Amino acid sequence: MSVDPVTPAEYPPWHDQDEEKDLKEHFDSSAQDAFGNEEEAEVKYKVLAWWQCGLLMVAETISLGVLSLPAAVATLGLVPSLIILVGIGIIATYTGYLMGQFKLRYPFVTSMADAGEVLMGRFGREFLGIAQLLFIIFFMASHLVTFSVAFNVLTDHGTCTIVFGVVGLIISLICSLPRTLNNVSWLSMASFTSITAAVIICMISLGIQHPGGMPIKAVVQSDLVTAFSAVTNIIFAYIGHVAYFGIMAELKDPRDFTKALSLLQVLDIIIYIIVAAVTYNYAGDGVTSPALGSTNPTMQKIAYGIALPTIIIAGVVFCHVGCKYIYLRIFAGTDRMHKRDFVATGSWIGINLVMWVIAWIIAEAVPVFDSLLSLISSIFGSWFSFGLPAFFWLFMNRGEYTASWKKMLLTTINIGCVGIAGLICGLGLYTSGKSIHDNPSSDSFSCKNNS
Repeated sequence: MSVDPVTPAEYPPWHDQDEEKDLKEHFDSSAQDAFGNEEEAEVKYKVLAWWQCGLLMVAETISLGVLSLPAAVATLGLVPSLIILVGIGIIATYTGYLMGQFKLRYPFVTSMADAGEVLMGRFGREFLGIAQLLFIIFFMASHLVTFSVAFNVLTDHGTCTIVFGVVGLIISLICSLPRTLNNVSWLSMASFTSITAAVIICMISLGIQHPGGMPIKAVVQSDLVTAFSAVTNIIFAYIGHVAYFGIMAELKDPRDFTKALSLLQVLDIIIYIIVAAVTYNYAGDGVTSPALGSTNPTMQKIAYGIALPTIIIAGVVFCHVGCKYIYLRIFAGTDRMHKRDFVATGSWIGINLVMWVIAWIIAEAVPVFDSLLSLISSIFGSWFSFGLPAFFWLFMNRGEYTASWKKMLLTTINIGCVGIAGLICGLGLYTSGKSIHDNPSSDSFSCKNNS
């Protein structure tokens, strides 16, 4: 199906005529589209429908984060947890929308690195490019940790945990080999189905074990480290923004991103509230993180077995976005982008292998699920999901901050988002670092059972 190109009239309005002139030069060159003309291409990238984009975003967002939510509720209490869940969901929806608007304004942006170049020139490109790759690799590492937890449960710690990590690396690498998101999008359906089925089985099992439910605490008093670690685990459930530009780049029509974002946010807010509240209701203070460990041993094995596609595929989506960024940096503007020859295919496989090996090293160095999620949320998720999108708005509207009451309100909101990002980063780094240091099961490169 052909799609009409986005015309300049459909971009958000310009405020700087010199900027408009400079960027139109980008629009008239290959820099505006890293994938170039694909009419006769062997490998075509820009083929995603909006619902495929939405499913990819669902797969990379509704994954490991949902498994940490019930334990966060047990730490904070039901009332503050639900308020934070809904509040962060609304903020994540708004900042995701800002990224869609930024993409329409600057069509050549295909990654956070490209966005960094728009904001801060060459330094911004390299700084955000490195930060983006680190975030993605840490996210991949969290999936390898969860894979080893799952296999320790499934096999009753049948062998050294490091072996399970290597098995997870190999399976994830194989699933990462498709070069287009169109192919990966079909895997995302299995990912969403598996995590949904797993948490439903977990909730039903807990309901059978504790038919009357457990005592519910509206608010729980806890120390700063414990409480804020729980908050960062809630934040982790919403920090898929780092992949948005990469996914948008392969849409048939970038204007469809808003529909895909709406699909994601409606699903994740509803699912998060149900899973967090229901699981906590039946498991009480005995809830574990990941939540699948809260039920009896037999049901744990069933739930983890069903959840395996999500544990693998969500990490694969992030890996794909990171590898595509590197691949574009190497081959953009050349015919290698659309070839299936030895150099093109070998390079893609090699990039994937290096990314997964680094992720495995991090997973073995920080093998504690909750602490790793908290660390990722603090360092990277805070800025990529809340701070940077607000900077995008401030950049696009510079000189217009006090033009009207609406602009002043939006300026205040976006400055607030930057402040929230700074708070999450600062407090989160302190609490996650202390948690990792104090955790007795945080031995690096250990064969111990981490389930």
